Parts: sequence; structure tokens; C-alpha cells
Amino acid sequence: MVTVRSIRAKAGSEPITMLTAYDAPTASIVDEAGIDIVLVGDSMGNTALGYDSTLPVTVEDVASRTAAVARAADDALVVADMPFLSVGVDEASSVEHCGRMLKEADADAVKLESGPHTVELTEHLVRLGIPVMAHLGLTPQRVREVGYGRQGTDRDDAREILDLAKAHADAGAFSLVLEHVPANLAKQVTAAIDVPTIGIGAGPDCDGQVLVVDDVVGMSDRTPPFAAQFGDVKSEMERAVGAYRDAVEAGEFPAEEHSHVEDDLDELY
Repeated sequence: MVTVRSIRAKAGSEPITMLTAYDAPTASIVDEAGIDIVLVGDSMGNTALGYDSTLPVTVEDVASRTAAVARAADDALVVADMPFLSVGVDEASSVEHCGRMLKEADADAVKLESGPHTVELTEHLVRLGIPVMAHLGLTPQRVREVGYGRQGTDRDDAREILDLAKAHADAGAFSLVLEHVPANLAKQVTAAIDVPTIGIGAGPDCDGQVLVVDDVVGMSDRTPPFAAQFGDVKSEMERAVGAYRDAVEAGEFPAEEHSHVEDDLDELY
């Protein structure tokens, strides 16, 4: 069984694998494949809930889906992604929302889209027994401010990311996601901190990698330039659904083997 401690111990040694999941069937597949961490990402807003961003996702959305994932994942570490404005507004609410994920949804840890405002919060949560995964670089909850472009591309911004990475590691974060930053910046961050980095669009030198499961299995309409598609589930689902429609319209389904006849029910009138 993967733990926060075992993930932290992989820094600089064994590659860490992480994928998103938002429901029990997907979590079961990801878990059985031996993925180390299942992230119940706020990316559910785009992939599962029909929104055009992560911003409308609520604490209740994340809690419900985290609970479903936790019920299906026997070995992987389950991390709940804290949605927009669920943390950072005030400390009491932040602690309550993060605590719900462990107490009610059976998460093992929470992930915070991080910045200067989450350093003290990270330290406080860890002190209370809530493990924290930090997240720097592209933080989609700030899409209205920074867009979806690559982050840390000039020296000042890169230095800020490096300094914040050190601050969150010192505050007790057990790992750090680096999203859509230059590979050479991610390499320096990885070397500078003693907790593992997990990259998404951050090059090969992080301690691990994470992708959205929909991109991996081919369910996304558009795949980000830093992602890769390893299957084509969407085409297979389209084929199966189309075949079902055709069978019903042709009167081929349900066939005799799909039905049950109770002899005593003949000639009721």
C-alpha cells in the first residue's frame, strides 16, 4: 500500500506515477495497473462535469468523487484536489474543507494550487495531520489571470517558482507538482528540494509524472501539447454505442437469450 511516507522516500530514486480519476470504475483500473497516486483532480470540471474550466467545481463535487475513488483504490495513494476558493480565503474554512477530504471522503492527502498565500497554510495543515501536495507553475484556478501558457519562462518568474518550491518543502509538503514549466527549471527545482517533484509538461527530470486520465486513454477532444495518448477508448465507445443503436433499430436486441419467459404468466386474460 502506497503511503505519504513511501512517496516522499522515492525522491531521487524510483519514478513516481500519478493519474487522475473521478469515479470508482476508473480508479479501480488505475489502481490495479499499479499507479502510485490517484489524483481526484479539479480537472473533473472539464472532463466529467461539462464546465469549460475548473472554477465552478465545488468542495461537495470533490468530496463525493474522492469518496468514490477511495472506495475503489486499494493500494494507490488517493489525493483530493482542493477546488477554487476552498482554501486561502481564511484559515478556519481552509482547514475545515481539507479536513473533510480525510474525515468524510477517505482521502490520504490534499493538493493545493500553491503560492505565497499557501506556505503558512501548508505548515498548519501538516501540523494538524493533513498531508499536503503542493502545485506550482501553471495553476489552472488562476486561468483568468495567467491563462494556460507556460510559466516560469523568464528569470524572475523562474526564481519565484524555485523559491516557492523551497518554501513549501520547508513547510512540510510531501511532494510538489510542477505544471507546464521549462524542463531546465523543473530540473533545478527537483535538485533544490528534498521532496519529490511530479511533472506535467515539465520535462523528464522530475521524480514522477502525472497526466489527466482522459488524455491517456484517448477520451479528450483536445490533448495538451505536453500530454500523450496511450489508447483510443473514445473510438471504441463510439463503435459500441453505434452497434447497440443499430441492433435495437434492426430488432436484433434483445435476442431470445436476453429475455426470460415465465410459463405461468401466459394468457392472463
